[in-house]
Amino acid sequence: MSDTRTRYSGPIKQAEVHPHGLVDQGFASDAALAAVLDRYPADLFDINLYDYDEAGQVSLRTGARGRLNGEELLAAIQQGRLWVNLREVETGWPELWAAAMGEFRKVQGAYPGLRAVKNAGQLILSSPKARVPYHFDAAGVVLFHLRGRKRIFVYPGDEAHLAEADMEQVVSRQTTEELPYSLAFEADAQVMDLEPGQALTWPIYAPHRVENLDRFCVSLSMDFQTWPSRFRNGALYTNAVLRSRGGRPRMTDRMAGPELAARWAASLALKRAGGLKSRIAHFERDFEPEIGAADGAGALQT
Repeated sequence: MSDTRTRYSGPIKQAEVHPHGLVDQGFASDAALAAVLDRYPADLFDINLYDYDEAGQVSLRTGARGRLNGEELLAAIQQGRLWVNLREVETGWPELWAAAMGEFRKVQGAYPGLRAVKNAGQLILSSPKARVPYHFDAAGVVLFHLRGRKRIFVYPGDEAHLAEADMEQVVSRQTTEELPYSLAFEADAQVMDLEPGQALTWPIYAPHRVENLDRFCVSLSMDFQTWPSRFRNGALYTNAVLRSRGGRPRMTDRMAGPELAARWAASLALKRAGGLKSRIAHFERDFEPEIGAADGAGALQT
């Protein structure tokens, strides 16, 4: 295995585990989770149910927050096969966010040259048998694990595993984060088992997937942007617009810093002008959590 798991430069070269102290502060207890589910804004819930075929290809169903109170919703997640993301933890649960930022600064200090300029987070509550498909994040990530056990598969960020044309589609919100996947990729995976009190980092943009190991899991996924990642994301967006208009833009990993910065600046103007409209702004939701229902997914109530 190469020491470098991505063609994109950055201080994080491979997946690594770090300790954190969030578990001892009680954020992952049933009582704390039920209380936060009661008060969390419904428009910040993403409730997903993934199905897989024998080739590992995925189909996605999305759910609505529904009518359950916090304790009931927690029970439905613990019994089902749901993956629930509570977005914008920085506003939805500021106490957790303040504690997590303190832990993030410790992790950041382990990588000389890593300087986050923006952080955002989502609290992930997931059922014992839940799995997240092969995808990438258009940001750096620190995954703080608080409860249960999960296995993370991290893959090289080369063109074979992460085509830039696919990255452009994700960054420009023409498609979700899921990527084309082949079972052959498994030979190249770095596999890490995560326990409560451990945080995982991996190279920026590295494709990955997640499996829960038969336990209800709680994690805080903290995204962070650096100026290099901002510039590259902007360049990817600009390339997506150019490609949509028949252009053949060259790949961003062949661009030096000034060209990436110029394409980032161009992306700001293109976004203001409506260069590409999002195709994933709204998902049709076809279930809501229900205790005792198959996979924890009951009929959507109007």
